[in-house]
Amino acid sequence: MSGTQDHANAQDTHAEGHDAHEGPIKTPKQLIVAVFFAFVIPIVIIVMLANYVSSEIKPGAGGTGLEGEAVAARIQPVGSIELKDLTNAAAMKTGEQVFQGQCAACHATGAAGAPKLGDHDAWGPRVKTGFDTLVHSALKGKGNMGPQGGGDFSDFEISRAVVYMANQGGAKFDEPKLPAAAASGADAGASAPAAPASAASQ
Repeated sequence: MSGTQDHANAQDTHAEGHDAHEGPIKTPKQLIVAVFFAFVIPIVIIVMLANYVSSEIKPGAGGTGLEGEAVAARIQPVGSIELKDLTNAAAMKTGEQVFQGQCAACHATGAAGAPKLGDHDAWGPRVKTGFDTLVHSALKGKGNMGPQGGGDFSDFEISRAVVYMANQGGAKFDEPKLPAAAASGADAGASAPAAPASAASQ
């Protein structure tokens, strides 16, 4: 009898040990939920991350990115050159246009000690130095103002801007004339077509 009693005690001990090692999953429903969260959710997250990383603007259907505009945009030069006709004063920017494009940042607000446009007291001493001195200061730079010569505007256009600003400040400067070299180029250009025409008639 002691053999059967030992066997029963062993089964009880085994059952108690089995209960002690039982995990949080007790029903099939809990097992399904655990499998779902353990495998399906990480796979969904991986797929979403892969899609996010590989998502970029792709050409539309039938588009290869080799269209004329797309190629031209990719191979355009970094810089560009703009040629101006220095013999035509009408094609040049006016003093006000140059002021708006280049000078207004400081001279409209008085930033960095620049004389404000229309301030007669600030422009008075500068106007007394003369037109040539003002143009030289504008082209070469003075104080906090950097040199304007050689930039987007020609020296003639900068001269026009100086006249515009100085006249707003009380000066009575005349509009500058084209330099002699440019004016003679205009005269030569006007007379040049006449020579071939007369040669052709002979």
